[in-house]
Amino acid sequence: MVHNFNAGPSILPKEVFEEAAAAVLNFNNTGLSILEYGHRTAAFEAIMQEARQLMRELMALDEQHEVLFLHGGASTQFMQVPMNLLDLKDTAAYTDTGVWAAKAIKEAKLFGKPEVVCSSKDKNYTFIPKDFAVPNDAKYLHITTNNTIYGTQWKKIPVTSNSLVADMSSDILSRSMNFNVFDLIYAGAQKNIGAAGVTIVVVNKNILGKLKRNIPTMMDYRNHIAEGSMLNTPPVFAVYTCMLTLRWLKKQGGVNAIEKINNQKAALLYNEIDRNTLFKGTVAVEDRSNMNVCFVMNDANKEKAFLDYATQHQIIGIKGHRSVGGFRASLYNAMPLSSVEYLVSIMQQFEQNNPS
Repeated sequence: MVHNFNAGPSILPKEVFEEAAAAVLNFNNTGLSILEYGHRTAAFEAIMQEARQLMRELMALDEQHEVLFLHGGASTQFMQVPMNLLDLKDTAAYTDTGVWAAKAIKEAKLFGKPEVVCSSKDKNYTFIPKDFAVPNDAKYLHITTNNTIYGTQWKKIPVTSNSLVADMSSDILSRSMNFNVFDLIYAGAQKNIGAAGVTIVVVNKNILGKLKRNIPTMMDYRNHIAEGSMLNTPPVFAVYTCMLTLRWLKKQGGVNAIEKINNQKAALLYNEIDRNTLFKGTVAVEDRSNMNVCFVMNDANKEKAFLDYATQHQIIGIKGHRSVGGFRASLYNAMPLSSVEYLVSIMQQFEQNNPS
C-alpha cells in the first residue's frame, strides 16, 4: 500500500477514485464517458446543482452566500477578488503569512491599494501574527487560513467589521467554523474537495456590484452567479469528482466529524515529532497546521537517508517544499489515520536504527 502525503494534488477517498474511474469509461450506464458528456445536459446540470448544494449544506451557508465552481485555480482569485471588490483608490487589508498570501498582495496592487497589516516574513513565516489593526476604511481583510509551504494555520479567525475574505485552499471543510462570517472564500479543490481543475468560490452577493470600474465578463462574479457556474464550459470531470468527494464527506458525518479525525491525526504526528530525538518542528506550536505538518531533522545530514527510508516503505510525498526543505506530511480529509500511524512507526524505526 502506498501512503500518499502529497501537498496537492493530493489524496482522495478510495471510493471517489473508483466511482470517478468508472464514469470515465461509462457514465451512469449511458455508454458515454464523463469526459465527453455535454455540460448542458440534464444529467450534468444535476451534478453541478448537487455539488453546489452539498457545499451549502456542509458549510451551513445562509441565503446571502452563493457557491460557484470556476476555472483558473486559486491563483486566479488573487486578481479576481480585488477586481470585483476594489476601485483604484480603495484600500484593502492583507495579512502576509506565506508565499500564497504574498502573491495575493502582489496582484491586489494592480486594482487598488492593499495595505499589509501584519507579516511574519521576517521570521520565515514560522508563526501567525496576533496583534494588528485593520484600517476602518479597508474594503476587506484578506487572510490565508492555512499555509501549505510553512505549516501554519489561523487557529482563531480575526474578528473585524470589515468584509472578510479568505483563501482556504488547503483547509476548507477540514474544521468547523462559521463560514457565514466570510464575505468571500476561495479554494482550489485539489486538496480537500476534489481533482485539480476547479476552484470553489463562496461569495456574499451583497458585496458585489459596488464598483465604478468595468469588470470583464468572465471575471465578474455576478455573471457566474446568474448562470449557475456555467457561464462557459465548466471543468466537467473536476466538478463531478468534487461532487463525489462532497458526498463522501457528508457520509462521514460532515465537517464536525472529519475535524475530530483531523485533530487526532495531527496530534499523533506532532507528538511523535516532539518525542523523537531525531526530529523537530519548524513553526510556533500554537500555530501548527493540522493539514500540513512541517518538520526537519536535528542533523540535516540524515534527511536524505530518512527520505530514502520512507520511500522504501511506500511513504510518498513527504519531502518539504523546495523553499524550506525538510519534510512536510499533508493530512487532508481523505488521509486515513492508519497512514499517519504507519508514518509514525517508520519514524520510530528510523530512530532505533540511527540513534542520535
